[in-house]
Amino acid sequence: MTIDWWTLGIQTVNVVILIWLLERFFWRPVAAMIEQRRATAQRILDEAEGKRSQAIAALAKIEQTRAGFAREREAILAAAHEAAELARAARLGEAAKEAAALLAEVKTVMEKEKSLADKAWSERASHLAVEIAERLAARLDGPAVRASFLSWLLKEIRALPDPVRQAVAANGVALEAISATPLAPADEERYRERISDAFGAHPLIVFKADPALIAGLELHGPHLAVRNSWRADLTQILADLTHDNRP
Repeated sequence: MTIDWWTLGIQTVNVVILIWLLERFFWRPVAAMIEQRRATAQRILDEAEGKRSQAIAALAKIEQTRAGFAREREAILAAAHEAAELARAARLGEAAKEAAALLAEVKTVMEKEKSLADKAWSERASHLAVEIAERLAARLDGPAVRASFLSWLLKEIRALPDPVRQAVAANGVALEAISATPLAPADEERYRERISDAFGAHPLIVFKADPALIAGLELHGPHLAVRNSWRADLTQILADLTHDNRP
């Protein structure tokens, strides 16, 4: 086999020239274009990574915010629950106080009404007792009863201080002797003498009758009133009963 060195040399030069031409006018622009494309892709990737990092950070921040909202919501719910419990306890306390006050008021009213009712019944019973006593006493009027009231009247006159008896029995002073029933003239004269002896003087005595006395003999004057009758006794008894029944 014979090698044509001139042809081989020319072809080698052609290859070298071709490689140089390709390197200068093709590979370099292509490499530059590839590098530019790679740089652009890397920049896009970097930007994408930055945006991804930003997105991750934003998501983390959002998640943190949501967690904060959740904690705040739980705190708000806990505070609302606590406030509701406090309000409920306060309402229950107020309701208990109002119920206690109402119960005390009702108890006071009931006690007052009971006291008033007891007092009314006591007064009614007292009036009824006095009325019964008046009706019974009205049947007992007679000489013996009148004599007893005369004796009691004389005893009360003698018990008066001397200045009082002298002032009552002074000249010109008129006294009224009041009995439940009219007295006979002879009894009036006898009563007048006995009363004068008790005073130690001779006052002017006028006799009158008042059935409201029931029984008895009273002596009235300008400065004197000797209550000596069943009406006076029953009135005093009724007053004592009413006073004792007061709360």
